[in-house]
Amino acid sequence: MIEQSGSLAERWINLETQLVERFGKRPDLDAILFLIGIQESGQTKNKFTKEEKQDLMHVAVCHLLSSSGYYALDSVDKDGWPHYVQLKALPTFGLIEQENFIKDHVLLYFDQQHHA
Repeated sequence: MIEQSGSLAERWINLETQLVERFGKRPDLDAILFLIGIQESGQTKNKFTKEEKQDLMHVAVCHLLSSSGYYALDSVDKDGWPHYVQLKALPTFGLIEQENFIKDHVLLYFDQQHHA
């Protein structure tokens, strides 16, 4: 795992600042998950249905949590969509802890992308 300095809040603000510089506006967590889903699925359409957007966010969460052993890539279907299998139960968190758990994985993802 990559050593990260600073609090989760500080690191998150730094990521948001980088994304504002790149996209011109501050994305929320859902928008960031959507972007990761597009990146990891390779989907290149200009418009997505609401269901496809939800699917892309699901792909993102599965991909993010695969780094901690919660999910593993199982297959990629004929349309190029990745499918994951859950390997272990997710921890039970309250809403804020759940969001922070995902944010921590998002930060790790961007650190890995930056160092790749």
